[in-house]
Amino acid sequence: MGWAAVALQTLALGFVFVIGVAVAMVVIFFIIDRTQTGDAIRRNYPVIGRFRHLFTTLGEFFRQYFFAMDREEMPFNRAQRDWVARAARGESNTIAFGSTRNLNVVGTPIFVNAPFPPLDDQFATTEPMLIGPGAREPYLAPSIFNISGMSYGALSRPAVEALSRGAAEAGIWLNTGEGGLSPHHLTANCDIVFQIGTAKYGVRNDDGSLNEDKLRAVAANPQVKMFEIKMAQGAKPGKGGILPGEKVTPEIAAIRGIPVGEASLSPNRHVDIGDIDSFLDMVVRIREITGKPVGFKTVIGSSDPFRDLFARILERGEACAPDFMTIDGGEGGTGASPMPLMDLVGMPIRESLPRMTSLLNEMGLRGRIRLIASGKLVNPGDVAWAIAAGADFVTNARGFMFSMGCIQALKCNKNTCPTGITTHDPRLQKGLVVEDKYKKVANYAKGIIKDVETIAHSVGVAEPRQMRRRHVRIVQDDGTSRRMDHIFEDVSD
Repeated sequence: MGWAAVALQTLALGFVFVIGVAVAMVVIFFIIDRTQTGDAIRRNYPVIGRFRHLFTTLGEFFRQYFFAMDREEMPFNRAQRDWVARAARGESNTIAFGSTRNLNVVGTPIFVNAPFPPLDDQFATTEPMLIGPGAREPYLAPSIFNISGMSYGALSRPAVEALSRGAAEAGIWLNTGEGGLSPHHLTANCDIVFQIGTAKYGVRNDDGSLNEDKLRAVAANPQVKMFEIKMAQGAKPGKGGILPGEKVTPEIAAIRGIPVGEASLSPNRHVDIGDIDSFLDMVVRIREITGKPVGFKTVIGSSDPFRDLFARILERGEACAPDFMTIDGGEGGTGASPMPLMDLVGMPIRESLPRMTSLLNEMGLRGRIRLIASGKLVNPGDVAWAIAAGADFVTNARGFMFSMGCIQALKCNKNTCPTGITTHDPRLQKGLVVEDKYKKVANYAKGIIKDVETIAHSVGVAEPRQMRRRHVRIVQDDGTSRRMDHIFEDVSD
């Protein structure tokens, strides 16, 4: 028998073997599906019913890459992500032929271009702004655009290191998130905002109360410029942070002061802050211990509690006021949150920010409490809108994740992030090369600031913080637009 015949016979036997294995698997799956009781589709349609789960799983990926239009996808569409990607690479973000954005969508901001905008030599870059003039060590914040809170634990080591180095390169601050201060935040000499969450990770006693000695130790680090008390987050208002047990490594447990390998569930609020006075007492206490500006982060459900807060500040004296207030929209992001809270609780930033700006102005506290906007503000138009609406600063988290290569795989609540950003799997972390990603973080921040300044110049002002609500029109449900200062009272100069 020739070699060709032998090869042909071997191939035939191999084919029969493969077919036999396939038939055996079908029989096994048939028996399993017919006898199991948890899935009615598989029980009634053995084997074939398995394809439903497969197609459902693959559906989100097919929609992202093949079927969704550039402006359709949620939570961030392809056009938004592509802008970040180009900015992160330092590429031109000019486009051709015409806008793909539907300008008839209700709520779309349209900036009012000036008939005689400043010439190229008549505009300025954004000036630094002082935060906490009453603190022993006030902070002169250099940038309008900064990195929002993302904890080490929720993010991987290389991701935090890339953010740290990128922040230093771009001259912006990096918020630690509620997971405490790690060595990876200090990789580069960037400015740090230390967030104190409801569990007080990094500055806590075993019972969860504030440990003043640990707080002093954190404040002694010259990179730490401010402290932010996290009262609520847009994606999970009324609920504390969630870190799955598989992400609680020995290092993270040591930084946070919690047991290794156990899910980390923060209280739904600070147990020692139960009313306005105890909140203001905590602000004063932390500021006295640290000597640095102290503010808070929250999501707005109603203006009423904040009217009471500001009134109480005026009664007690402005010395007790927080130095800044970070407003997160109800659409804000997180690594893990119950769906009803993420979808249905808290005002969107497009409503809450103008409300709070007007209220601070009405109560005479606009100059005392700096206003920081957060929540899905990833592109220049979003940031410019927020500043025109009254924000002094804008912070963002997910835009910086996109700059590091996030593909919106929606696996943040698991330990399987394919880009290495939100996983502690060493194999997956290898995909995130810090030397490359930190430059993209810096490029993204610089790209945002440059384009926001371009928008400011187009509306006729020298720099972004000179923009006002009269410079923005908002599309209404009848297709026309109204000036934002006619919808929300303008903020005085």
